[in-house]
Amino acid sequence: MANKYRNAFYEPTLTDTPETIYTCPQQTTTIFQTLQLTNTGGSKNVSVYITDSSATTQYRIAYAQITGPTICNVLKGSIVLEEGDTLEVETSSDSGISGTAALLETTRVYVPETGGIA
Repeated sequence: MANKYRNAFYEPTLTDTPETIYTCPQQTTTIFQTLQLTNTGGSKNVSVYITDSSATTQYRIAYAQITGPTICNVLKGSIVLEEGDTLEVETSSDSGISGTAALLETTRVYVPETGGIA
């Protein structure tokens, strides 16, 4: 079993269309701690979705109206994704907004240790 801390970055290319920023790998569970968005100006609407691959269902888990310049953490608690699930973000503008998500991947695949004390 291996744990890996990662970031997933977001910069929209579309408006009013959910864009996938992360897909949970096979044999992995992922815990999202934060999804921090930065708005450099104006007012923007943001929706965050999770698509549950086992049920092929999309759920809106967060919505925010962000007036900038400001930084907003749209996740109010940890979010868990299972293998194949996706996290998607939709914004009302494709300029002046970007973001990063902090996450922990836990995989069931054995990864041998390298380096360390001999």
